[in-house]
Parts: sequence; C-alpha cells; structure tokens
Amino acid sequence: MSILVTENTKLAVAGITGREGRFHTLNNKTYGTNVVGGVNPKKAGEDVEGIPVFGDWETTVKESGANTAMIFVPPPFAAASALEAAAAGVELVIIITEGIPAHDELKLYNTVKRDYPGTTVVGPNCPGILSPGKANVGIIPASFFKPGNVGVVSRSGTLTYQIGNELAQAGFGNSSIVGIGGDPVPGSSFIDIIERFEKDDETELIVLSGEIGGSAEEEAAEYIGEHVTKPVVGYIAGFTAPEGKQMGHAGAIVSGSAGTAKAKAEALEAKGVRVGRTPTEVAEIAIDILKK
Repeated sequence: MSILVTENTKLAVAGITGREGRFHTLNNKTYGTNVVGGVNPKKAGEDVEGIPVFGDWETTVKESGANTAMIFVPPPFAAASALEAAAAGVELVIIITEGIPAHDELKLYNTVKRDYPGTTVVGPNCPGILSPGKANVGIIPASFFKPGNVGVVSRSGTLTYQIGNELAQAGFGNSSIVGIGGDPVPGSSFIDIIERFEKDDETELIVLSGEIGGSAEEEAAEYIGEHVTKPVVGYIAGFTAPEGKQMGHAGAIVSGSAGTAKAKAEALEAKGVRVGRTPTEVAEIAIDILKK
C-alpha cells in the first residue's frame, strides 16, 4: 500500500497551461500518474498534449472523474481554486503554489474542515506526494526514490529528497513521501500524515523531517508517544539558525527558546524518537533499525 497518492489517483491540474504547471504535469504523466484533465477558465476546450482542459472544477470532476487536484495557479488565486476543487468533491488537493497570503490559507483551512471534511489538503508551498512505482503528484524528482517500506513526511522538499535518495542507495525504499510544506497554516500536519502511515500495512518505519519555527514537531512528538507503534526517526533542520531570523519557509522563524531545533529534538527524543543531526545520519539510523 501507500498513502494518499496511489495507482487509483486520477489527477487534474489547475494551472496546467502555464509553464511550470505544464512541465510538472507532463513529468507526472510520464512517471505513470493518471492525469485526466486540467483547469483554466480562459482555455476550456483546449488540451495539453492530449490532456483536456476544462473551465472549472465542477465540470472537470464530472467529465474526467478526477479525485485529486494539483494547484499551480498564482498566489492570489490559489486558495480559491483549491476551495473550488474541494466543493466539487475532489478527495485530495495538493497545493504547490508558494506565497499565498496567510489569511487566504487560514480561510481555506477552516472552510474545508467545516464544509468539506471528505477532502484532504496538502500544502501550500509543498513539493507534493510521491508513492514510488505508483504515482507522483507534484515536483518531487521521482528518479531519486524506489518502492519500499519507509514513509517520509517533511516540511522541506530538498531534505526529503536527500534522505530518500540515501535510503534508496542503501537498498531501501519508500512507501510514500509526503511534503506538507513550510507555511504557517498547512492543510495537513505531521500528525495527520503520521496517523496515515501508522495505519498503512506497507509502511514499517516513519521518517519525520522538520525544521525550526512553530510547534508542529513538538505536537507530533506527543502524538507519537501516545498513538504510534512503529519506529520513528526524526530530523530537525536549523540547529545553527540565528534567533529571530526567518529561514527559508514562512513558518521557519524562531523567537526565544520556542521553536528551536534543540527544543524540537529534545521533545521527540523524550518520546523515543531517534533524531539525526544530519540527513545522512537520519538515513543511517533508519537503515540500522530496518536491518534489525
């Protein structure tokens, strides 16, 4: 098995006619993802290399049977497109767009939770989800990974790639790789994804890749201690980050002792999670556990 993105994924893409949307959609299709449509109100009736373009999400779902949405539209319109997809009955909405106003993210999060509980939102500002050998939705370089039994959830895209690639080079693979994004109001949290990995028969070990800022990793630590039976390996980016500086993601800012890499690592270790200080060390710990 895998989580969220599988061989049953039927993907439609908002922003498919733009340069980045087109490039990554076709990459996903080449990988084997079932891409069934795109959305652009101004280009309805056209196609992108045989992929039909529809004018709105309701028509897209009705005509193509799409169950997964990828959002590649500009920041001012991305949250509205994601909300429209949820209203149309799309089960999974993955928002790649970065720079979405925090107020729009908050409105999207609350509206989906209240009105469309059957929809899962991942992102914004995320690399997407890859289930090796089954489907790729997003910008994750799939050639770095291979199928296996390690589930990865991360706030950072590039760190995810390194950890997964080192596991693959050592002969291990991944069930699914989920990038939840680094914005202050993510659609899905560490806990949401870890809960899915815990229930997934194929996933035998979970890697949590966090970073400075916020309290998501500490909250995940509490959840792991109470609900997770599978081994979890952690990594926190930002041990050398200066206090009060935003580092990379909008949510990666430290104020005082809250949100530091040290505090997050200690919270995880207190719940039995082994935390590597580098991505390479994380992979080594995971391999050691898997071999045993």
